[in-house]
Amino acid sequence: MKILVTGVNGQLGYDVVPQLLARGHEVIGSGTSDQGPAWESAGPATRDSYEYRRMDITIKEEVDRVMEQIHPDLVIHCAAWTAVDAAEEPENYDRVMAVNAEGTRHIAEACRRGGAAMLYISTDYVFDGQGTEPWRADCEDFAPLNIYGRSKLAGEQAVRELLERYYIVRIAWVFGIHGGNFIKTMLRLGETHPALRVVSDQIGTPTYTKDLAGLLADLAESGRYGIYHATNEGGFISWYDLAVEIFQRSGQNVRVVPVTTEEYGISKAARPFNSRLDKSRLTEQGFQRLPEWKDALDRFMQELGY
Repeated sequence: MKILVTGVNGQLGYDVVPQLLARGHEVIGSGTSDQGPAWESAGPATRDSYEYRRMDITIKEEVDRVMEQIHPDLVIHCAAWTAVDAAEEPENYDRVMAVNAEGTRHIAEACRRGGAAMLYISTDYVFDGQGTEPWRADCEDFAPLNIYGRSKLAGEQAVRELLERYYIVRIAWVFGIHGGNFIKTMLRLGETHPALRVVSDQIGTPTYTKDLAGLLADLAESGRYGIYHATNEGGFISWYDLAVEIFQRSGQNVRVVPVTTEEYGISKAARPFNSRLDKSRLTEQGFQRLPEWKDALDRFMQELGY
């Protein structure tokens, strides 16, 4: 299968490409930089089956040109504005919507014209984050709390409006080797801070990009279209719980202090209290769920050298 992966310079796209190449797919990566990642661990055969194209998804003509040149069977759309707090800055609003909403629409329109399927990465932020029940994949009680969530929901709506053959995969609390994330931030702050305040009333489950990449490849090969939720298994935790686990593994002597979101009081963007995602549709459709998050954290810490 010929697959275009957008956002290969980002945290998720970086891990999706090697997974697809290992399965023998022809992969074209895209991003706004002049060059994509090198994937130093990839052998010559893997590198030869991959190419990179510069493509700004906010420019419709550029998307149309690249899509017509490549003519992919599937687009895995990982490119996104993910800086949640920065999205709240008035000067960034147009750019956030251009990337997450209009950029996604440009991809979906090109997929429709070219007959390609599309796999869109979304987020639990499309919901209002209230209550304690896990959000089901078929839930349509959308009420995003912040601009990032509204922009990603607009992307979802464009995909559903324009295409019949699509996957929408909502994820949460993502971490991977290529890019910034909560785990890296904790480890960095732990080098200079004997104590850290971490919120304990936002509940969800982490998602390791290497594990998620394998599932996305499974979906891409399946043809079982629809909306899915995907995080690592192992139960629901708070950011405080995750921070405690991080420092236990790193050996850093850091005291983690649980605080409420209100007590923490720094974030510009409102955050959901309830990021629990119901992943039952994965099982119903015959997909293997991701490993437990503690196992994923162990492997990621090893990847970081701890």
